[in-house]
Amino acid sequence: MKINEFYKRVIFGALYVSILWSATSYSELTFSILFALIGVICTYEMWQLRKGQSKLIAFSYVIVPFIIIQFFGFTDHNYPEFKFDSSPILVLFIMTWIFDTFAYIVGSKIGKNKILPKISPKKSWEGFIGGFIFTLLSVYYINQYFECFTLNFLILLAFIIPFTASAGDFIASYYKRIANVKDSGIIIPGHGGMLDRMDAFMISIPVLYILINLLNENS
Repeated sequence: MKINEFYKRVIFGALYVSILWSATSYSELTFSILFALIGVICTYEMWQLRKGQSKLIAFSYVIVPFIIIQFFGFTDHNYPEFKFDSSPILVLFIMTWIFDTFAYIVGSKIGKNKILPKISPKKSWEGFIGGFIFTLLSVYYINQYFECFTLNFLILLAFIIPFTASAGDFIASYYKRIANVKDSGIIIPGHGGMLDRMDAFMISIPVLYILINLLNENS
């Protein structure tokens, strides 16, 4: 990777994370607007990928998570006195970013055994295991700063998120492979489209919401 390309990725990656984190945590309004906007952009990018082909399943993959995420601020079970709390999504962000980062680092260094080479040639089992281990280790630190989940629930998430994040990524890669493109768009310089940045959350968001309600985990 060229130096200028590297710095572009770092700068716009940091900007993306800052905007995402700030808008998610600032207020209920910014939370709702942010994910409604991201949902529209991701849907448009998927529409571009699926031009001339069936779109029902592809659109469901994108739209359903962005509908569900609008309910995350209201997962307090003390109805009707709901209190907005975006920390469950922030925890999801942290764990997913940790998994993706260390899966990439470990995979790029020692990755030899590919998971699905025809869909995503760079994803390896070594990278997956590396990301999995660091995601599990992150529970200790996350538990120090977030009170939305119990320690046992965080451990459960650390075991699940590597699989759901990978599944979301592989699904998006599959659609890009069919469309014969590397990225879903160009909205984020150095990173591609919004769907490229959000694909790891597409399966994780519904799964997290189901677990919160199924296990009556307070948030």
